[in-house]
Amino acid sequence: MYEVKVESPILRGFNPDPNILRVNDMYYIVVSSFEWLPGARVYGSTDLVNWHYVTDILHHQVDLKGNPTNGSIWAPQLSYADGQFYFVFTDVKSVARPFKDAHNYLMTAKDINGPWTDPIYLNSSGFDPSLFHDIHTGKKWLLNEQWDYRIETPNKSAGIVLQEYDPKEEALIGEIYPIFSGTVLAKTEAPHLYFVNGYYYLLTAEGGTGRGHSVTVCRSKAITGPYELAPNSPILTASDKPDSSLQCTGHGSLVQTENGQWYMAYLCTRPLKDAAILGRETAIQEVYWTEDHWLSLKSEGNSPQKNTTVQTVDKVEQQVNHHFLDTFERGISPIWNTRRILPECTWCDVNSRQGYLRIHAGESIQSTFDHHLLAIRQTDFSFEVTTSFEYEPTHFNQMAGLTLYLNEENYYYCYVTWDETVGKCLRMIQSVKGEVYLDTWAIPLHGEQVYLKVDVKDTQAFFQVKEKKSERWEVVGSAKDVTTLSGGFTGNFVGVGVHDLNKKKGSYADFSFFEYKGRD
Repeated sequence: MYEVKVESPILRGFNPDPNILRVNDMYYIVVSSFEWLPGARVYGSTDLVNWHYVTDILHHQVDLKGNPTNGSIWAPQLSYADGQFYFVFTDVKSVARPFKDAHNYLMTAKDINGPWTDPIYLNSSGFDPSLFHDIHTGKKWLLNEQWDYRIETPNKSAGIVLQEYDPKEEALIGEIYPIFSGTVLAKTEAPHLYFVNGYYYLLTAEGGTGRGHSVTVCRSKAITGPYELAPNSPILTASDKPDSSLQCTGHGSLVQTENGQWYMAYLCTRPLKDAAILGRETAIQEVYWTEDHWLSLKSEGNSPQKNTTVQTVDKVEQQVNHHFLDTFERGISPIWNTRRILPECTWCDVNSRQGYLRIHAGESIQSTFDHHLLAIRQTDFSFEVTTSFEYEPTHFNQMAGLTLYLNEENYYYCYVTWDETVGKCLRMIQSVKGEVYLDTWAIPLHGEQVYLKVDVKDTQAFFQVKEKKSERWEVVGSAKDVTTLSGGFTGNFVGVGVHDLNKKKGSYADFSFFEYKGRD
């Protein structure tokens, strides 16, 4: 066996709320996707060291049109029993106070790549569902956070509830058990249940998903409680460690290796100037069971550690991919994501023109319904993205270009459009917390093809343009502050889109390539 150092985050960029699972010799992690589709991204690994994209579970099974920013797919969970995968998730339709419309569903599949069954509705009492298979009784139990609108504080979590699930009836049955009301850290959510050493262990996240985020553990001899809080809770937190390179640590889940080691996957951020530009990422850390059968970090204490050690059969080194190139010759890469709608041939395809991605125009860049944007995660603090496309607008309401995009209220968009005075030109628009600013300049464009680049250096972004491959890049406008693209539950994306406010699909752009180069 080899001792291999693993550096966190193991999943860089927007990959929050990790749920980890081992099936035979394969490890899986599924993460939240919120408004991005396909939803519930799954990564795989054979050694806990190197992770690769496997699949996305949610496609046509959900309708996210009109869902609010920071809503939609929350905290999915994968489990395996009876020769099949079980997948539960929340579709959040409203994030306004005091109520929360959060619907929980279950799907199953024999293979991680599907086909998956249609969603089975479970309940709407709260979010973060988790399914536990009790091998001692044969019963299945659903846990979720309980939302109580009567609570006076902004966060209205009333703790964790438990109810039996009947797979034959495909429904929850029997009494609802409130098994854990939480600690003084409050905001109790993200429950996961494990049976080890004769106890049922309940892991929860507390303190909110910001600086106070923590992992709490309690246990009981009976699944319905009462549950005893661990004397070392919270077992993981960075709330009192401002110098830690990993912040906002919480939302943990456990996995046991074939060698009997235990690891906890959890979310973290890596702030730059107090801004989590890359969003909430996935970290991993070794844990163990103490002599009195409590869970503890292997590093002792409750501090998140950037490095942990994994035992592997083969000698391996951790690899980090900093490059993505799509020339659209083999279809549309599954790495792409879209906002609330799927990347379907009705609005984007690679068949209309060989070697090009054609995107037909949708609604505005702020739309929550028909937004024609393809984007990938920003996974490095410093990177550059280059693309080339052809677009012939005839109206100022038509636009196509390159965007740094957090959500509908926070983005930078450098786009080709048309102006009554200048004609075809390049412009820039930005939105910071919903306040929209349109740059006053308009750069005339004369050819069919346009090259755009965005060069991001930590907290600053520089957009650039040229009309021929052989030309030098010209910086357009001033440096953009990337720290504005942080906050909320997601992370920054970079992508290409086409928008026509005159007529849906009234125009289109043909993109010849898209290349991402990280420099971290």
